[in-house]
Amino acid sequence: MERTKKIKILFLISIFFIALLAFPLSGSAEEKEAVSSQNIEQEVVETETGFYYTVKKGDTLWDLSQKFSNTPYLWPDLWSDNSDITNPHLIYPGQRIRLFRRRDIEKESKPVIQEKTIETKAPPLEVEPEEVPVIVTQEIPEAKPVSKTYRYRAIDSVGFIKRKALTPEGVIFKVKEDKLLISEGDIVYISQNKNNPLIPGGKYTVYRTLEPLYDQTTGRYIGIQHFLLGIVEITNTAPRFAIAKVTQSFSNMQVNDKLMPYKRRSANIVQQESKEGLLGKIIIAEKHSILIGDNTTAFINRGEDHGIKPGQQYSIFYQETSSIVPASRSKISLDAVIFGELIVLHTEKTTSTVYITSTNRQVAPGSKICTPIK
Repeated sequence: MERTKKIKILFLISIFFIALLAFPLSGSAEEKEAVSSQNIEQEVVETETGFYYTVKKGDTLWDLSQKFSNTPYLWPDLWSDNSDITNPHLIYPGQRIRLFRRRDIEKESKPVIQEKTIETKAPPLEVEPEEVPVIVTQEIPEAKPVSKTYRYRAIDSVGFIKRKALTPEGVIFKVKEDKLLISEGDIVYISQNKNNPLIPGGKYTVYRTLEPLYDQTTGRYIGIQHFLLGIVEITNTAPRFAIAKVTQSFSNMQVNDKLMPYKRRSANIVQQESKEGLLGKIIIAEKHSILIGDNTTAFINRGEDHGIKPGQQYSIFYQETSSIVPASRSKISLDAVIFGELIVLHTEKTTSTVYITSTNRQVAPGSKICTPIK
């Protein structure tokens, strides 16, 4: 009888430990649900130098990159921006991590944005930009030539979205001394494209293609983001590979990152007249930041095919709807309110890269843009 009891106890203990293994008390990073913007704001502290987050038990840089940038592959940037983290695989509860660092843009003058309303004469804003209400403005005389310029020093690091990914001129397959992260001054080995061999002395931009982007509302395909990481110069070549030195680093590079020919772009962006009557929306921040504010690079769903040019400025706005009769499902559009400004840095056929110069409230993917009111 006593022996039977012991066997039963051992059996129950075994079942208990098996259950623990099958259903752990804390879920893995993949099982954690994406937090809402409201929850994120509660977890993040904003200071003059950027946004900070306090590490919780179970956090990793991979998870935090997914949580705050919507992609885990930007974790090297988190590590790079936090010099106190010596080992990227070891972070501790209570540790303070800088998520985003404020950047400055040099320009002659920075506009102060004040909320202002726009009279509208149309039905409510719809999903498609073509269906949003027309913003009525007063007639003005023909614009005089504008010579105002913005100086954006980081222009060579400005990425873009293309419908189809570029064919790389080469791919980094090894770094000298097998470093985990590649930075300025490092020597890298690059596999060559047989049809277009790399040439000693040639400069190339290193880039990484991210996951395809789709419209969050309609589900329509937008394109492939090309994230620029730095510049390399070819120092020597062999039959099947080339050797290059990293001359400039915008972000941490890794093995398997790709090369495209370097094209010099002017840091002086001449302001141009904006496209009249343009309406569009912000797709996403370049670094996929959920918290989007001023001094942030982002993408919009309008490009060269829509008359967009570098140096044009556009306003960011929102517009609420309301029912006149409480019980009615029919809603009308209220006045649109401008709360931010942006300038175009780079254009592609159907998308553009922009820099948010000023905003007095949080910008989110899907925020609407329009031609500035004059």
